[in-house]
Amino acid sequence: MSNERDYVLGTHDDELNRLGLQHAVWRPHCTSAWTRAGFTAGQTLLDVGCGPGWASFDLAQIARERGRVVAVDRSRRFLDALEAGASARGLANIETHERDLDEQGLPDVQADGAWARWVFAFVREPRLLLERTIGALKSGGTFVVHEYVDYRTWRLSPRSEAFESFVTEVMASWRENGGEPDIALDLGRWLPELGCEIVSERVICEVARPDEWWWEWPRAFVAIGLQRLVDLGRVSEARAAEMRAAFAAAERTNGAFLLTPAVLEIVARKK
Repeated sequence: MSNERDYVLGTHDDELNRLGLQHAVWRPHCTSAWTRAGFTAGQTLLDVGCGPGWASFDLAQIARERGRVVAVDRSRRFLDALEAGASARGLANIETHERDLDEQGLPDVQADGAWARWVFAFVREPRLLLERTIGALKSGGTFVVHEYVDYRTWRLSPRSEAFESFVTEVMASWRENGGEPDIALDLGRWLPELGCEIVSERVICEVARPDEWWWEWPRAFVAIGLQRLVDLGRVSEARAAEMRAAFAAAERTNGAFLLTPAVLEIVARKK
């Protein structure tokens, strides 16, 4: 049995559940992009950095029984959760591959479409992974990616020094582990260099208020992310309490809102 490969954000149960909430919030944006990319029944769809499979389940329903999803992740724990979830949903068209995306290539497939979300921000060799992803596509295949383009747009009103310090520490922790939060600034340039045509691109930055569904995504990340920063030794328990209190105070403030960190959505086609 292979050893569990951890992530900077962890692979524990709380993170697995947070990822489920995250996908539920983001699902409308995902399905819109997949539709515009032409993902449909009978195709082979590659899920790069699939995690516990929340997107894979939706992709499997798109591909239907005569298609398949090839789901790749470094975490055995996440893949176990994916396989259990697929079985519970009666989805027999997902195949899983345990691969470290920094150290190993992708499975030998010629996919009709590929999907990745918040994967390139965490790998040490993002351009190499992009080359491998494009290489796994058929000519004319499409790639849909959601990655951060300006993480510092995650702002809170009323303004909070403690919260902005939290955002800074999150970015620093990713970079300390070899990642780059704003990797979409590079992806948008690399794709044409690697022989892809940009079909569409847009920035997604939502405005959310405490009583709205979109607020639940950053709310969950603050809860899990702060504890992870403490566990990693990046912030003290006392400082984490200040950051947590700042967010909680905003939730109770009349008129409070936040901006979510800006994501660049790119739909690209391999020539």
